[in-house]
Amino acid sequence: MNQRHPLPVENQVAPTPPPAIAPTPAKPPLAEPLTLPQIDDLKKRIVEAMHKIFDPEIPVNIYELGLIYDITIAPSGSVDVKMTLTSPGCPVAGTLPPDVQRRVMALNQVTAAKVDVVWDPPWTPARMSEAAKLQLGIDD
Repeated sequence: MNQRHPLPVENQVAPTPPPAIAPTPAKPPLAEPLTLPQIDDLKKRIVEAMHKIFDPEIPVNIYELGLIYDITIAPSGSVDVKMTLTSPGCPVAGTLPPDVQRRVMALNQVTAAKVDVVWDPPWTPARMSEAAKLQLGIDD
């Protein structure tokens, strides 16, 4: 008896694995651990930096697009960012996460920065802020 095998599907795009982001060289340690108010201030400055990063295909910054899922700051000044992209085949998958990492590292009080690209939960337009939806003309 012959075994049946599925025919290959043309133009099927497999999800792109998250890009590997080279670790940035760590800065010297802080003289003293960050206090909670300093961590809050640093998080605000990181969010401000994210507002200056744009997906080239969409005229809205990545923070308002909802691509930034989490920002964790340790008292040592180490920052972990969890972000996603609009799709696994996003053309800026190789450049956007390293740009986020560089901009975070450029901030005073940041000693190390790590950016993880995650696909769960997947990004949808529902993750966008009201301001982004308004700018793009999207109604809920």
